[in-house]
Amino acid sequence: MDDIFDILVHMKTLREYILEAKEKGVAIGHFNISNLEGLHGIFNAAKKLNLPVIIGLSSGEAEHVGIHEAAALIRTLREQHNHPIFLNADHAHSFDAVKDMIDAGFDSVMFDGSALSIEDNIKETKRVVEYARSQDRDIIVEAEIGNIGTSSKVVDEIPEGVATDSSFLTTPEDAVAFVNATGVDMLAPAVGNMHGMLKGKSNPRIDEVRVKEISEATGIPLVLHGGSGLVDEDFTKAIKNGTCVVHINTEIRIAFTNSVKEAMEEDPDQVTPYKIMGESDEAVEEVVERRMRLFNHM
Repeated sequence: MDDIFDILVHMKTLREYILEAKEKGVAIGHFNISNLEGLHGIFNAAKKLNLPVIIGLSSGEAEHVGIHEAAALIRTLREQHNHPIFLNADHAHSFDAVKDMIDAGFDSVMFDGSALSIEDNIKETKRVVEYARSQDRDIIVEAEIGNIGTSSKVVDEIPEGVATDSSFLTTPEDAVAFVNATGVDMLAPAVGNMHGMLKGKSNPRIDEVRVKEISEATGIPLVLHGGSGLVDEDFTKAIKNGTCVVHINTEIRIAFTNSVKEAMEEDPDQVTPYKIMGESDEAVEEVVERRMRLFNHM
């Protein structure tokens, strides 16, 4: 027990890792999971590269995996391997959902009030921040302003309402007003990004100038959602200009699904789940390793 206690005392917090990433001009990879295979693939890549990593659970993923189960898994990996792996509530849409995840032991929470009016988004985000600050441990609170869509799927066209034109992107003025009113630790603005991937082509380009303007105006770490489908250059430019955490989900879902499909095609009579999914963790690991190397200039 003493060894585990020493590990937990001396390991840096997620906040410290994020601030360190900002100082170094790199970004921490945030990858969502739906099952153990995905978690193992992500964690194996992070261990191999000796880099911190954030595991995300959306509301649907949290319902499937279980918030207490996920918290226990991440805590066990962190303690057993002495490796900085953290758990984030990704796109929680209500205060109650955020509260449940904080109470379960999540390291960070992302409250998504982007569908609300700006007044209600500020009100609910501030409520989340206040609850997080009332805890006896350090919890990162992130929020989103602007519309980047909601689905981690492969789509034929840009979803209606997604802000890709410069006139609809998050402005530095709105970002500053929101941060000052809520006290959030990190901000996910709409800077040309979108959730999901476009079929057969790259996603819209990121407005690197807008990223830089928002970063300099707010002074807090920025988060890039909807990383799947972007060209590599957009990642490096966004990170150079103040993005400290990058979210990837659709790409690893595709890698997992394709691996399972191939396994079933090769052995259609196979009914043992762990054999069907036997190489899916490696497929996920390959995607995660490639992205983490890019985010850290490796």
